Amino acid sequence: MNAIAETRAIRVSGYRALPAYLLEARYEFLRLLRTPSFAVPTLSFPPLFFLLFGLLLNHGNAGAAHYLFATYSVFGVMAPSLFGFGVAVAIEREKGWLALKRVAPMPPGAYLAAKLAMAMLCAAIIYLILAAMAYALGGVRLPAAQWLVLGTVAVGGALPMCALGLIIGSRANASAAPAFVNLIYLPMSFLSGLWMPLSMLPHFLQQVAPLWPAWHLGQLALMTTGQATTGSVAGHLLWLGAFTVICFAIARRGLARAD
Repeated sequence: MNAIAETRAIRVSGYRALPAYLLEARYEFLRLLRTPSFAVPTLSFPPLFFLLFGLLLNHGNAGAAHYLFATYSVFGVMAPSLFGFGVAVAIEREKGWLALKRVAPMPPGAYLAAKLAMAMLCAAIIYLILAAMAYALGGVRLPAAQWLVLGTVAVGGALPMCALGLIIGSRANASAAPAFVNLIYLPMSFLSGLWMPLSMLPHFLQQVAPLWPAWHLGQLALMTTGQATTGSVAGHLLWLGAFTVICFAIARRGLARAD
């Protein structure tokens, strides 16, 4: 009887916690809308890059359009994930917002879950914009299942990137966090082959590319469009899963010391 009562209590607690998660996600969405300095560049930067380097400079090259559509879908998820966690968490931690959240009557994971939901929402919006551009301007034609799988890779890719951003947000101060994110964001995109095939880079850079999470996401994305890739789906997913867990564990220690 005690076990049944405990199970029912856990279920009731979960049901009561759901509105808190939804409310936190709603407030995070409103915060995003009220911060155009973050929302506008985050949503427009990847499509503008894709338009310039993926479509205009490679006009008439269907192979390049397919390749860059896949890799820019990964590139698109990086900004909302890294900046949304790396910069926003650092600012809110320094202002004491995390300490206030800790004593508030809300589920412990609602704060991070809301930010993760917003990063995934931004990733989905960016992917839809890129998909429309690739179809209308780049002549990209894929079966419906491949469009869906590639979108899943792009949106799911927010998880390891958010974990990486959370390390920065949990340890860097508000003024240094943007610099740290920029030191990771663009160099990792370039060194992971998201802007051009790795075969165009020096051999040494090709060898160290598997160290970057963006490379593994890029390989998964390229697989969906039939491009030549390295490694297996299971191998890339295992690497990304381990990376995410390690990053969250490191960030958790930093957040535990947040004032």
